[in-house]
Amino acid sequence: MSAYVITDLEIKDPELFRQFFERVTGTVEAHGGRFVARGGEIEVRLGSWTPRRLSILEFGSMEQARAWLASPEYTELGDLLSRAANINMVVTEGL
Repeated sequence: MSAYVITDLEIKDPELFRQFFERVTGTVEAHGGRFVARGGEIEVRLGSWTPRRLSILEFGSMEQARAWLASPEYTELGDLLSRAANINMVVTEGL
């Protein structure tokens, strides 16, 4: 069953975020994931949630998504990400 990592980002430093994104993309692919949405237009239809920049990553399973999040390749980018952006993240099973 597929799994999705959904993030809502507020970019604090565009240059640092560019560096993070260049490095994180390969880690996603190496763990069997892919971006299905990234930084496009957002239209809030219900509620008061005001996301700034959304990305959705798809993995083959929750185990793959968790393995990516726990991988040394991803975790070593944590400091760079925290300096580049404020982030909210959820992981959810697909259908």
